Amino acid sequence: MTAIQTVKFYQTGTFTVGNRLLAPHERSVQANMQRTNSLNSGHRACQGCGEALGARYAIDAAMNATNRQLIAANATGCLEVFSTPYPETSWQIPWIHSLFGNAAAVATGLAAAVKVKRRKGELKDDVRVVAQGGDGGTTDIGFGCLSGMFERNDDVLYICYDNEAYMNTGVQRSSATPGGARTATTMPLGPEPGNAFGQGKFVPAIAMAHEIPYVATATVADLRDLESKVRKAMSIRGARYIHILVPCPLGWGSASHDTIRLARLARETGLFPVFEAEFGEQTSALAIRHRTPVEEYLRPQKRFAHLFGQPPAAETIARIQAQADKNIRRYRLLEGM
Repeated sequence: MTAIQTVKFYQTGTFTVGNRLLAPHERSVQANMQRTNSLNSGHRACQGCGEALGARYAIDAAMNATNRQLIAANATGCLEVFSTPYPETSWQIPWIHSLFGNAAAVATGLAAAVKVKRRKGELKDDVRVVAQGGDGGTTDIGFGCLSGMFERNDDVLYICYDNEAYMNTGVQRSSATPGGARTATTMPLGPEPGNAFGQGKFVPAIAMAHEIPYVATATVADLRDLESKVRKAMSIRGARYIHILVPCPLGWGSASHDTIRLARLARETGLFPVFEAEFGEQTSALAIRHRTPVEEYLRPQKRFAHLFGQPPAAETIARIQAQADKNIRRYRLLEGM
């Protein structure tokens, strides 16, 4: 794959001129008038919804990479609920709603059906398959089906949109909820308020342990990085996994205009490592440009408000900082490491 060219924009007073300074082939998919608008307007996501952005960015990039020959299987969750209120849909692609826990299995069946139809000559084009779900349907309820998909190396790209809780059903804790965070089931009460530390799972690392062809993480704050990883994933055969951080203003208690800012801070602090891996080995990392203390990420979110009372929960904040520092070391997130 061709390396991504670093583009520096020198502009004032506008955010629109940048892509017009580039040759058409260098523009992002979202800046291209030929983008598919796979998740179209009219859906019912909350204002500032990171998942709506992540899904549009990822699926538009996948459609671009496959010459629009794509089918998506979608687990139950926020993305399914706000995009397909019966009898309406905002999807402009072949799209199948699965149960909460079996999106990976349904996508595997779709990939098998496509393979058979191509063998019989009933399909001329090479149709590819994407499965998608939130962290609840991926890291918890659908984890068994996902592991099976990895173990069989099925030709499916699975995308997890991680907003770190069960937002659709009332902001309950998931296994992706960070330590210390307030949810409806991890209230800020007692000697150790918020979600317990040392629980949960980081599915990208588990995907790497399966030694599948491709694993990547991304955020909605780095559009070109996200699109590049989707394009790369669609150029590979076998099981692939992309885990995208998608801040949720409702569940995080953050301002709707802070979605991109928080996604960027999650990466700049090291709390959400952004990297790629192939066959179980890390191959690259998106380097942190301005290392930031975790407090700058935590303060704008009401789910962490209990950490900043009088006195502040210095020990808990230190534990969160230690996790960020560990990620920086483990995934080599600083330039020169």
